[in-house]
Amino acid sequence: MAFVEIQNLRMEYRQPDGKPLTILNIPEFRMEPSEQLAMRGPSGSGKTTLLNIISGILLPSAGSVRFDGKDLTQLNEADRDIFRGQRIGFVFQTSNLLQGFTAIENVILGSLFAGDPNEEPSSVRARAHALLEKTGLAERSHHRPRTLSAGEQQRVAIARALMNKPRLILADEPTGSLDEKNGQEALALIQNLAAASSAAVLIVTHDPAVMAEFPKVVNLKELNQRL
Repeated sequence: MAFVEIQNLRMEYRQPDGKPLTILNIPEFRMEPSEQLAMRGPSGSGKTTLLNIISGILLPSAGSVRFDGKDLTQLNEADRDIFRGQRIGFVFQTSNLLQGFTAIENVILGSLFAGDPNEEPSSVRARAHALLEKTGLAERSHHRPRTLSAGEQQRVAIARALMNKPRLILADEPTGSLDEKNGQEALALIQNLAAASSAAVLIVTHDPAVMAEFPKVVNLKELNQRL
């Protein structure tokens, strides 16, 4: 059984006239443990929707989504939230940091989604600090987002995504709001930190420079057999 396995997935929305609009129609998609994969496709092709389905944020209209041996479509919303918090790290195009919290506090907030109330606060804080060290932001850990550059904010967001030692990192155009240098640094961080913890990576992008950094690139258009 694959680490991530999608079968006969369909995602439909109702249009104002009541007719269904098929966004995704994917017969099969697989990922293996520790695999690093880029998925390309233009804006509006369903890339973000697919990430949200794989993570359990959205349920598909039909089909199965198995992750780590469990079919997410058979879990209720609360169980999907816990499952996602314990196994998946999400990196978005923008950092989505909370402005009222420091960098380390934003990283620590990521631990709240793991559903482990028994972990000692000192252990949580030490793990967050270690991640900020790996991203080169140890000396900026007590700075609030507004005092950090866009590249630094995205590095904090990457640390937050790794806070719960996820088995899968999903990245939605994570370099899209960064200049070339900061984008390259953010991408390298995701890949290197994921490899160090044996986590798989699925990044969606339309940037050829990002695709060039991955050993395998999948074309969503070829997977997605829209009706």
